[in-house]
Amino acid sequence: MHLTNSFVKAKSPCTAGFRWLLRHYREGGDYQRLLDALVAEGRIGDACWLITQFGPTNAVLVTDSLDVDSLVFSGSVEVRGNIEATTLIRVGRSIRASGSVRAGEAIVAGDEIRVDGNVRSDGQIEAGGSIRAGWGIEAERDIACGGEIRAAWTLRAGGALKLEGNAFARRDIVVGESLQCAKGVHALGDIVAGALRADHGVRAGGSILCAGHLEAGWGILAGQRIVAEGAIKAGESINAGDDIRAGGGYGIFAGLNVRSDSWDCCARVTARTKPTGLMSGSWDDRLPDSEQAAGFE
Repeated sequence: MHLTNSFVKAKSPCTAGFRWLLRHYREGGDYQRLLDALVAEGRIGDACWLITQFGPTNAVLVTDSLDVDSLVFSGSVEVRGNIEATTLIRVGRSIRASGSVRAGEAIVAGDEIRVDGNVRSDGQIEAGGSIRAGWGIEAERDIACGGEIRAAWTLRAGGALKLEGNAFARRDIVVGESLQCAKGVHALGDIVAGALRADHGVRAGGSILCAGHLEAGWGILAGQRIVAEGAIKAGESINAGDDIRAGGGYGIFAGLNVRSDSWDCCARVTARTKPTGLMSGSWDDRLPDSEQAAGFE
């Protein structure tokens, strides 16, 4: 795709960036060549602005491995080994790698990220589609995902985690700030978050621990403890293999999305002992069977 200077000017670029374009490409230039030139001159912000304005292409970069300072590519990237970037990886469409992907500041894909190894960013991770890793997924700051997230090891975000699909990890899910999920959250280990809101269910083979409120549109199930510093709210049942505990002055609410005459079957609350502050739902001292409580698929 050829970008003319008038086409770029119509997008209201910054003065310094447009002067650079006029100085180096008086007649405009090929979209990807402009991106490469901007990156080569250290104008990473301008390259990202350009890809935001003009969107993705169907170009595909296929190679054995990548070890760069920054990568800004308008299409998809397919690598048979690892992708390493000192600062940024930004692609218009998908990232696929048979090895691992790592960046010092950010990993951003317009579509999905799918790798056989680790996905790690010392900053943020963002994908317009799903994120899947054969090992772990880690970001020191936020993770944002337009689809589902699946990690064969631990899923960890130092900041917030927000996604439109399901979140699944075969080990732990650890989020430093809020976890917001438009579907369900499931870990075979522990789920730890600053606050957690899932439109569907929340399920852990270990414990569910929240520094704020814990909310699920469906049920909440843990093989061990369910503990929140705020309120615990579930549209259906709340089941724990150990104790259920809300923060001081907060309540525990089950069955918020079902009729009260259906609580016995659809809003059961089970734990080692009856939790303090149980405001709704049907208390049942029979624990769920161990296989169900462990949270295995």
